[in-house]
Amino acid sequence: MSMDNSPVVAAPEDWRAYSGVLSRRVFAFIIDYMLVLLLCIPAAIVVFFLGIITLGLGFALYPALFVLTALVYFGLTLGGRSQASPGMRAAGIAMVRLDGRRIDFMTAVVHMVLFWILNSILTPLILLAGLFVERSRLVHDLLLGTVVVRTN
Repeated sequence: MSMDNSPVVAAPEDWRAYSGVLSRRVFAFIIDYMLVLLLCIPAAIVVFFLGIITLGLGFALYPALFVLTALVYFGLTLGGRSQASPGMRAAGIAMVRLDGRRIDFMTAVVHMVLFWILNSILTPLILLAGLFVERSRLVHDLLLGTVVVRTN
């Protein structure tokens, strides 16, 4: 897996690349968060043993377990080679940067954190923005210069 910022395919200008992206994003969201919940099970076991080894200090990770698992999940998958999480791949979408560079781990994590923050403040307006903004981009996509495109 390459960790460089070599150029990748920039966002296409063809409107068909953005057709139906919002509904696919919702579908991908459901799949991804089910997977994150499943990944929390082995993560909880690891935290349990870490808590025993650290004489109880490791147990302090339990309240943040879901968030930490999701950060690693999206950082590694969205920032990986396919530029899409497993849910996004199942929905036939991927994320690209408008400047043509690859999405790295930190960009993927910031994208997810912005989604959570903006969703808690603007619910449900965050999804409504996609109905009116060019290329069906959401608010956090606008802030980071990313766009989600169809892969099939």
